[in-house]
Amino acid sequence: MDSRERVLAAVNHEKFDRVPTDIWATPEVLKKLKDYFGSNANIYPMLHIDGIAGVEGIKYIGPVKPPKRIPRKGWEILPWEWMWGIKTRKVRFRTGVYYEPVAYPLADAKTVDDLEKYRWPRADWFDYSKMRRHAEAARRKQVVMSGYMAPFYLHNLLRGLHISLVDPFTNPEFTHHLLNRISDFLYEHHLHMFEACEGLIDLTQVSDDFGTQTSPMIKVETFREFYRPHLERFIDLAHRFGIKVFHHDDGGIRPLIPDLVEMGIDILNPLQWTCPGMELEGLKRDFGRHLCFHGGVDNQHILPFGTPEEVRAEVRHCIDVLSGDGTGYILAPCHNIQPNTPVENIIAMYDEAFKYGQF
Repeated sequence: MDSRERVLAAVNHEKFDRVPTDIWATPEVLKKLKDYFGSNANIYPMLHIDGIAGVEGIKYIGPVKPPKRIPRKGWEILPWEWMWGIKTRKVRFRTGVYYEPVAYPLADAKTVDDLEKYRWPRADWFDYSKMRRHAEAARRKQVVMSGYMAPFYLHNLLRGLHISLVDPFTNPEFTHHLLNRISDFLYEHHLHMFEACEGLIDLTQVSDDFGTQTSPMIKVETFREFYRPHLERFIDLAHRFGIKVFHHDDGGIRPLIPDLVEMGIDILNPLQWTCPGMELEGLKRDFGRHLCFHGGVDNQHILPFGTPEEVRAEVRHCIDVLSGDGTGYILAPCHNIQPNTPVENIIAMYDEAFKYGQF
């Protein structure tokens, strides 16, 4: 099998020749790997990483002038900062640099009228005409993923986390209107993307970050009333185009997983098994017939602080539990590999996956 066939087999619950692999890593980590292997090295074949390709080619043509600094890779798909009016600042942590939000454009909004005064993004702010060419090129070697629909996350960024968490209780009508506005844009934007690349996109993200280290940030009832209808709408849109749905959700989200499965997600990431309820054995037992799992390798403790042999043992455990039936798993770190992770541990992860994951 080639990388594309291998990943698709996992997603479709078909047998694969070996466990497919993917990499999520910060820019600092990718630079460390380049420094280690050489600036011209392609780490994907060197580490036997199958990977998932993105799609470029969307051109922003809207009325808001882009900043000179491009905030992050993938900006041309959804330029969060200038399009939405969200302001961030560069923060240097001990392990790397992140851009943290510092100004929320709708933090002071009180009424539906306030929301209507805001300049909401529109799908015609983008030129989608060059997407198809990029998708065709990406599809030759890898599975293609394009799009990111996350209404809870945008609610957080537009209002601020604290305010967004209390919005459903203090002003439900306002919250429903806000989420409708967010989701209407996301739906139209992705409809144009899917039409432009019809037949070429394999996966799209219908994601959010509801989890903490111990539990979801919101009650299941709140999720069902305010957020689930929008996620279902996005999932239905993707499936209408034959696109599988990749759902990213950190932390202890076990109470939400039955809803996610019922809604129709196809792939669950990142499997942070150190959180309550996220034990890999239980996830595979209860949801393995419905979901392909992506991630699993602990990057809070084992990858940054373990020995190479401990990393290898972690990889073997993930493979045994999540692909014991010979399918349904894409091995990757459970979120971005952080800069304090030794290169030797990264090499050990992918080397063990390649050697031990043969079927």
